[in-house]
Amino acid sequence: MTDDDRTGGFTPKRATKFFVPLLLQAFSQCLTYPLVAAIVSHGSLGVKGYAAFAQGQTVMFLIGALGSGLVLTGMVHARTRAGFLCFRRLNYAMMAALLAVQLLVTLPPFYRLVFGGVLRLSPELAAVSRNTLGWGVFMQAAFFLRNEPLVILYNARASFEANLATTVRLALTVASSPLFVHMGWTGPMWGVVAMTGPCFVECALSYLYARKYLRALPAKDAEGVTHRVADQFRFTVPLSLGGVLLAVAPLLVAVFVGRTADAVAMLAIHYMTIGVANPVAFGALRMQAVAIQFPPEWPGDRRMLAYAACAGLALGVLPLLFTLPFVADWYFRVVQNVPAENLWRTRVVMGAYAFAPLLQALRGRLEGLAAWRHRPKLVMAGQVAHVTTFLAVLALGLHFGQPGWQMGMTAVLSAAAATIVVLHFALSARFTRAG
Repeated sequence: MTDDDRTGGFTPKRATKFFVPLLLQAFSQCLTYPLVAAIVSHGSLGVKGYAAFAQGQTVMFLIGALGSGLVLTGMVHARTRAGFLCFRRLNYAMMAALLAVQLLVTLPPFYRLVFGGVLRLSPELAAVSRNTLGWGVFMQAAFFLRNEPLVILYNARASFEANLATTVRLALTVASSPLFVHMGWTGPMWGVVAMTGPCFVECALSYLYARKYLRALPAKDAEGVTHRVADQFRFTVPLSLGGVLLAVAPLLVAVFVGRTADAVAMLAIHYMTIGVANPVAFGALRMQAVAIQFPPEWPGDRRMLAYAACAGLALGVLPLLFTLPFVADWYFRVVQNVPAENLWRTRVVMGAYAFAPLLQALRGRLEGLAAWRHRPKLVMAGQVAHVTTFLAVLALGLHFGQPGWQMGMTAVLSAAAATIVVLHFALSARFTRAG
């Protein structure tokens, strides 16, 4: 990437050079979960073990979501050495606090309340979820440590280097998945092992790549600009609370689908399909960072809107591939061990998820624009609309007897659309400058 690419204004070429590595990074990060699913679901508990493993991971991500606003905070506030050092202190403090919370949830009576009471898992499966959550503290720590180099790399528009570190992580996970299955190292705990080691390798490489950009940071801000941990924390809180609301969504699916007929099988369909759809959808959501790096250059500048829409439509082709009979049969039935009688359901769900990348790209642009305008509360307002809609659609589905395998996909798409609507009108109402 040239110096002009690192500092110039929006062009489709510059935006794509920045976005594609972010897309591949998000895709590869999320791809590790379905790869590990093969290790977990081939254990003695089969897909039930994977459902319990996924519940433990979901609770872990819910706790980690309390720090989900940190990267966007760093992209806005850590553009000088003083701002970065302040961000580093905030990141360490939040990491220590949230790892303590994660360990607390694994203790009785909390884990019984969460996994046995709220999520209605049997004692055997609740124990699997508890162990997954407990040993997941190491992976959670790696995610927080990675925040610092990611902020440096993103602000330097060095998304290629960030993606390279994640690619190494993915390659290690890809190699471990068939190896573990071949060696008989299967089940939930081996899934945790297969995910954790590569995370620390990715973190170390990210620090290595970020060093030269860290040294190049300006020493100080403009005169009169100061940085305090408390100020960055206040900026982070609305963004992080929005992330928490998003992380609650999978738990809400489990709570409602857990009350439908053949609940464990229906949950397995949801987690298997969302495990494929999420890499593409989360990749599209990286439009947040693109919107921050390429803000509007004049009133009414809507070039990023067109760019986000085109990117989302193009990415929607990928979930459609899993509606093809031979692809669905190979991946869901052979690789992920989904029963043959549920195969057609997975294909229908993947067809619906073809719309997810478009919705997430449009949403990501609006969220990035709100963060750039220093309005994190608007992002949280969109997330509140997301979870409110999600909950309402699930409740209506349960009330009217909607099959469990349909409830997740309906709620996911409806909630994303609601978020876009709320953010669009909130930004339009507060600013005369369109973006």
